[in-house]
Amino acid sequence: MANNSGMKQQDLGLKLSTRRTRKEVLLDEMSLVMPWVELVTLIAGHAPLAKTGRPPFDLQMMLRIHCLQQWFGLSDLVLKKLCLRCLSTGSSWA
Repeated sequence: MANNSGMKQQDLGLKLSTRRTRKEVLLDEMSLVMPWVELVTLIAGHAPLAKTGRPPFDLQMMLRIHCLQQWFGLSDLVLKKLCLRCLSTGSSWA
């Protein structure tokens, strides 16, 4: 029996669809509402700087994740699963 696991548009990284997902709409609305650059500069002085070991996460990404968690009442476990799913599929998160 032949294997039908041929190439798909999604595998090629093509964005042929013009329809926007709810996640894309939400992230665009977040960018319009929140002054991310100003908030990051405000809290950047309090963020830890790693001199050795693992580099710290991107401050803006962490701030976006924190805001999503507070706005939608997500638990740490649910948020971790969402982050891992986005990282494994290669989609943009925050």
